[in-house]
Amino acid sequence: MYKIKQHKLKVALCMAVQINFINNKRKRSIWVKKWMEDRNKYGHMPLLKELRQDYPSDFKNYLRMDFDTFNILLELISPIISKQNTKMRESISAEERLAATLRYLATGRSYEDLKFSTGISPSSLCYIIPETCKAIYQVLKETYLKFPKTKDDWCQVASDFKNQWQFINCGGALDGKHIRIVPPPHSGAQYYNYKNFYSIVLLALVNANYEFIYIDVAKNGRHSDGGILEYTEFYDKLTKGQLHLPNNDETEKHLNYVFLGDEAFSLHENFLKPYPQRDLSLENRVFNYRLSRARNVVENTFDLLAARFRVLHTAIHITDPQNITYVVLAICALHNFLIRRTTSYAPPRSFNHEDLATHELQMSEWRNSSTELTSLRTSTQKNVTINAKSNREKYKQYFNLEGKVPWQLDMIKKGKA
Repeated sequence: MYKIKQHKLKVALCMAVQINFINNKRKRSIWVKKWMEDRNKYGHMPLLKELRQDYPSDFKNYLRMDFDTFNILLELISPIISKQNTKMRESISAEERLAATLRYLATGRSYEDLKFSTGISPSSLCYIIPETCKAIYQVLKETYLKFPKTKDDWCQVASDFKNQWQFINCGGALDGKHIRIVPPPHSGAQYYNYKNFYSIVLLALVNANYEFIYIDVAKNGRHSDGGILEYTEFYDKLTKGQLHLPNNDETEKHLNYVFLGDEAFSLHENFLKPYPQRDLSLENRVFNYRLSRARNVVENTFDLLAARFRVLHTAIHITDPQNITYVVLAICALHNFLIRRTTSYAPPRSFNHEDLATHELQMSEWRNSSTELTSLRTSTQKNVTINAKSNREKYKQYFNLEGKVPWQLDMIKKGKA
């Protein structure tokens, strides 16, 4: 009887092992879906090849750049993003990785949606896109996102502002925007902003040529006003005198070298902001007009950025905050890269521009058709220093006297300032 029980137990154990083996074999995950194995047939690379040859303007619309520019960028980042083939499968090429990433930035489509146009699984895209964005930023930043490091560099920025906007001693126009995100896991209200959505903040300093010369990303959306500037490396170096700005004896009219902000930022010896709108004198209105006119470059730059890279109109759904940062950094670097390399990226009607005869501001072709990015909240500043107030007064006097432009009073009379 005992031997019979032992035999039955052994049989049961053998059957259990066999069943477990069969189940595991059935459950073994498929490496990749069958239709995705043939990306060259079902993905968008064959389409891009045809667009490149026969419909170059459509190629440009699809990836936001022409084929020659795409190839230049591909050559730069290929050493970083290329992967080796394995015995199991052929790796996703650098060309495919870059094309998928550019399409994501151009449209903001989900990884699940991009799967059907790229032939790449969402689980692969969630690694490929942040990695490629990081590579784009790395290869472009030194040439196309170069921060001024010497007095000569800052003087060149100021010269461009003077020539194009008649604003002297200007090192750039500053603004900040909320970039909508899906909050990372377990982040609570950390990224919840004053407009009741989740975001990170992009702070940017822009030159007279609509190029970013300094960007700061990754501050969470709870920091909703211009006080966030004080937590940046830029502000830290400014207050420590480490930016190598021109001294007053080297600037025009011996005025402080300045950066231009709006109501979200604090008045500072090197930062100008408008006078409060209540009970403005004529002289104050002139100053506000001249400041707003020069700051138009940063507003234009953000408008163009959002129009070209529609991912900024979606909630970026990436769980790692650092990878979200890489997406935004890549977009800014690509903006500078494209604005220098091709006129088609930013044709004349891309920007708000002045009518040459009347000097009235003409809106860009997409200002009314695209959703603007959310600005920072207006700040309430206390304890403004005497030097900061004095510096703004000196610029006001300059713009009302020897630095005036012939049309400024007409603009004020027409209610344009």
